[in-house]
Amino acid sequence: MDAPETELITAALNGDPDCFEALIRAHSRKLFAVAYAVLQDRAEAEDVVQETFLRAWNKRRWMRDPAKFPAWLTTVARNRSCDLLRKRRTVPLDADAPEIPDMQAAKPDEQTDGEYMRGNVHTALARLPEQHRTALTLRYLEGMDYLSIEETMGLTNGALRGILGRALAAMRKTLKPTIEAYE
Repeated sequence: MDAPETELITAALNGDPDCFEALIRAHSRKLFAVAYAVLQDRAEAEDVVQETFLRAWNKRRWMRDPAKFPAWLTTVARNRSCDLLRKRRTVPLDADAPEIPDMQAAKPDEQTDGEYMRGNVHTALARLPEQHRTALTLRYLEGMDYLSIEETMGLTNGALRGILGRALAAMRKTLKPTIEAYE
C-alpha cells in the first residue's frame, strides 16, 4: 500500500468524514463484487456494502494497522454475505422463487450475441460454489493480486490456485456448448 492511501486510511480511522467518504468511493466496487459473488443478488449486495461501511465507521477506533484495513473491509463484506446466504438457505423454498436459467433456453439468434454470452457466463458463475465464485470475481473481475485474495479469503497460495483452477475448469465445461455455438 502506498503512503497516500495509508495517510487517507489513518485520517478516516481518526474520524475525518471526508477521508472516510474517499475510502467508500475507493472500495465500494470491490466490496460489491465480493458480496455479489456470494449472494448473486444486486439489492442484497448493495445492502452488504452499506452495512460494511457502517460497521467500519463504528469500529474505526479499534483498527490498529491502516495497512490491513482494505483486507478487513473485504472480509467483513464476505462474512456478512455468507451469513445472509445461510439465512436464505434456511428459509423454505418458495414456489415463486426464480430458478437458475437453463443454458440452452435462448439461442444466439434470438438475442444479441453479447447478451447471450453474458447470460450464460452469469449462469455458469451462479452454479459454482460460493468460494469459487468469490475467488474468480476477485481475480478476474476485480483484478486483485493473489496475495490480496489469499489474505481476504484466508487461503494459502496453493489453495487459492487450486480453487481458481477448478473454478475455471468448471466454467469451461459449462460454457463449452455456448462457445461451440459461435465456432
